[in-house]
Amino acid sequence: MAKTSSGELGDSYRVFKCLILFVQALTSQKNGANALGLQRVLGLGSYRTAWTWLQKLRRAMVRPGRDRLHGNVEVDESFVGGISSGGKRGRGVENKELVVIAVEMHEPKGFGRIRMKRIDDASADSLTEFVCEAVEPGATVLTDAWKGYNDLEKRGYKHIKTNLSDSGDPAHVVMPRVHRVASLLKRWIMGTHQRAVSKKYLDYYLDEYTFRFNRRSSRSRGGCYFIV
Repeated sequence: MAKTSSGELGDSYRVFKCLILFVQALTSQKNGANALGLQRVLGLGSYRTAWTWLQKLRRAMVRPGRDRLHGNVEVDESFVGGISSGGKRGRGVENKELVVIAVEMHEPKGFGRIRMKRIDDASADSLTEFVCEAVEPGATVLTDAWKGYNDLEKRGYKHIKTNLSDSGDPAHVVMPRVHRVASLLKRWIMGTHQRAVSKKYLDYYLDEYTFRFNRRSSRSRGGCYFIV
């Protein structure tokens, strides 16, 4: 067995201690933290180190084999990121990333767990794949009348579609939960991360927000620390 010097052990201990403090600082803040803030709080010499650790921890917030959503589930898409005005509206909007969101419905108007994913387009392949990953077969999935959701019944879901044009109500009224979550997500990105979220790493931020939202009623922030 190779010998390890006391200096190497000391360096390893310091790195481990710093990492524990990093995780504690991240999970103890209700609205999360950005890399620059954690670098300052922990006195790290490199912003890049803080940023790299933060991305790895965001990935660790997703538990492999986690339970899928069940019961009644609202599903819709929303655009995240980008700063533009006067552009086109709808599912083909430019300069923003398309995120599909699923929210468990608790009656009469409560929220359960959520799932999110960045998708390249609103095609049937993209949307059906997400629902199959996020929602337990046999659940009731509520969507608008977009054709991208037409294959859900073939995949074992009860599908309730609402044509927004015929209903006379806007999307945030027909599916209030998913649009409320989308609004909170955008506010979180603007506040905690000052909109500095690139397409390449957007999934990491979605993982962190999902982790925090699904534990929003936890009485102990330390519980989140032990989960990570």
